Amino acid sequence: MSNTCARAPEPAPDVQEIENHRRSRRRTVVRVLTGIAVPVLAAGVITAGSPGFGHYKVKNGDTLSHIAARYGTTVKTLVELNNLPGNGNAIYAGELLTLPGMPARPKQAPPAKRQQPGRITYIVKSGDTIGEIAKRYHVSQGYLLSVNGLKRTSHIFIGKPLQVPVPIPKPKPAPKKTTKNNTFAGRTYADHIVSQADKNRAILKNRKLPTRSQMRSLISSVAKKYGVDPELALAVSWQESGWKQRVVSPANAVGAMQVIPSTGRFASSIVGRDLNLLKPLDNVIAGVVLLDRLTAAAKLDLAVAGYYQGLGGVRRNGMYPDTKLYVKNVLRIKAQLESGWNPAR
Repeated sequence: MSNTCARAPEPAPDVQEIENHRRSRRRTVVRVLTGIAVPVLAAGVITAGSPGFGHYKVKNGDTLSHIAARYGTTVKTLVELNNLPGNGNAIYAGELLTLPGMPARPKQAPPAKRQQPGRITYIVKSGDTIGEIAKRYHVSQGYLLSVNGLKRTSHIFIGKPLQVPVPIPKPKPAPKKTTKNNTFAGRTYADHIVSQADKNRAILKNRKLPTRSQMRSLISSVAKKYGVDPELALAVSWQESGWKQRVVSPANAVGAMQVIPSTGRFASSIVGRDLNLLKPLDNVIAGVVLLDRLTAAAKLDLAVAGYYQGLGGVRRNGMYPDTKLYVKNVLRIKAQLESGWNPAR
């Protein structure tokens, strides 16, 4: 095996001129490594407890024809025995091949699909050889020659582009997108609203809060203070939260009275101080103040509908089907409370 020196090729008008040009200018030619070398038995991986050569681990620079010759078999046999694609050029360094005279590897499960190579363009540099390029990119010389339409006797020149097969990494599975529970009562709310609701829910989860019986007493007391029917306030709160301050909806309606932040700000302007909806007393005050304004502005059924749908929305669009059901439930609970019913027992 020899390497001929040469420079990058230039167009020439005829063969004689090319020959003269070569003699006079000492071009640098990089000869393809043929891979013909003395076979080294130690390169094979011998499996314990099996007759014959066993399995062979492919090394950089190997070709299937060399392996076949080394172990006294044929390329066709190795291709069939190892389920190799094509003519067996696509072998990779580190791949384990079964040699004849050995039981083939177990086939209980279908063989894994061989990774299809991608390609990069490599520009030949001074001193490069096919063998070195193949070793650098962990492919066999035979395969590198094949994809570039070259023979073992071909020459490569400085500046020549080569297509180099490279394994394509398996794409990582896309992370599962976590979706928020943005829907409540048939309506979908923006992510920032739901995120704030999640924060409020987490805060209330770790707080010591009144029992249902304590919340009932608090609601009755605040309702009397603001001139609102206690049974109405209790009925609304039971329908909304079951008298539980820990409840927060995806719409960020908070606490026993299920008050949203904009309503909390409205109630704060009425009472003359900032109400913290996470605090049981402030939450009840906000809900009761809203009921006071609604009952002063509309009949009882419309006032109850306004607590759920908004009084402006009720007047513009009428009661939605779920609003009608809400009003029916609240008025039924109110009547039961007036008759002495105590759902918290």
